[in-house]
Amino acid sequence: MELAYYSDYAVRLINSEQPERGGDTLTSVEAVRALFGPAGQAARRATDADVTRLRAVRSRLRAVFEAADAGDETLAVDLLNALLMEFPVSPQISGHEMRDADGRPDWHLHIADHAANATAGYTATACMGLAVHLTDLGVDRLGICRAAPCRNAYLDTSTNRSRRYCSDRCATRANVAAYRARKRQEAAARTGQDPAAEGPGRAGD
Repeated sequence: MELAYYSDYAVRLINSEQPERGGDTLTSVEAVRALFGPAGQAARRATDADVTRLRAVRSRLRAVFEAADAGDETLAVDLLNALLMEFPVSPQISGHEMRDADGRPDWHLHIADHAANATAGYTATACMGLAVHLTDLGVDRLGICRAAPCRNAYLDTSTNRSRRYCSDRCATRANVAAYRARKRQEAAARTGQDPAAEGPGRAGD
């Protein structure tokens, strides 16, 4: 498994909260375990304390994405490096049951889990994956959804670095809002009215 895969751990944790909407799904041990996904053996160690611990990590990871989204690459890297220092990883070479075309083990780097608790293991994995993603593809590949009020984090894997939204749903909503705004401006231009007088667009429709 490529280490960059683990960058999704960071996105998954950040998006467990909707700060602009007051939503938060990270409220129980079960929610902590769900973050690990199907391969989450480390999740078995999760306790109530990990809810609070992971919420604190979540805020720090969001700050990394927000700095990257604002174009402050140095700050984004500094914030991520601080997390990497606090939650170090233990890499090891693994072959599992994967074989190449010649039947030999498909050796690859894997993150060994020697963490003291579920939060430390999850955070180390997420930060290492994010660091690999960032250094391979660039800091500008870390983004925050532009479709208000959504503030989800996303990783841009497009070929032309064009992604601006966390999902197709948010992209559609933003396009509809932009279309309605243009129509209001066109109507205002015809009638000589100020489009701002009609109130803001319904971006959340």
